[in-house]
Amino acid sequence: MKRNVCGVAAAVLLACGPAATAFAASAEAAPAAPAAVSAALADVTAEGAAAAALKAYPGVVESLDRDGNVWHVDVITRDGKGHAELKVDAATGKVTRDSVDTDEDAGEHKAVLAAKVTAAQALKAAVAAHPGEAWSVEWDSDDDNGKAASWHVEVRAADGKTWDGSVDATTGKVTAQSDSDDDS
Repeated sequence: MKRNVCGVAAAVLLACGPAATAFAASAEAAPAAPAAVSAALADVTAEGAAAAALKAYPGVVESLDRDGNVWHVDVITRDGKGHAELKVDAATGKVTRDSVDTDEDAGEHKAVLAAKVTAAQALKAAVAAHPGEAWSVEWDSDDDNGKAASWHVEVRAADGKTWDGSVDATTGKVTAQSDSDDDS
């Protein structure tokens, strides 16, 4: 585009003389789009949605997933007795509460509250291991399968493929579960 502006400016200078010099200089110096406009158009990431949810309802993220233009975030209070289902607008970052329960069984959330690796850390680890955009993270403490507690993370690559993996809640080690086509 800059080449086109310069070419047009040169043609105008030849045709109109010095009076067009100021116009040509200002057109060449003008940015394509202000940085603030570009930033405003960016979506809220999974990490941003988690941070916004925790600011609105402090605690520990138990799960987060994107559905269209909305992030659904479940947060457990640090004492394990409170649970909130929140929605974070993916365009604005605005948080709304779907429901709040303040009479939870604290023992039910003991493992996620004690995890050394948080949901945000699991998201970062998964994206570092498999580049793309984090789409969901969910606590998995299924003792029935004999595995250690972990975070299930879904990452969507630029080519539209979805990668599902686990992040160990103690070590942060990432293990792949599957690669698949876009299933949206």
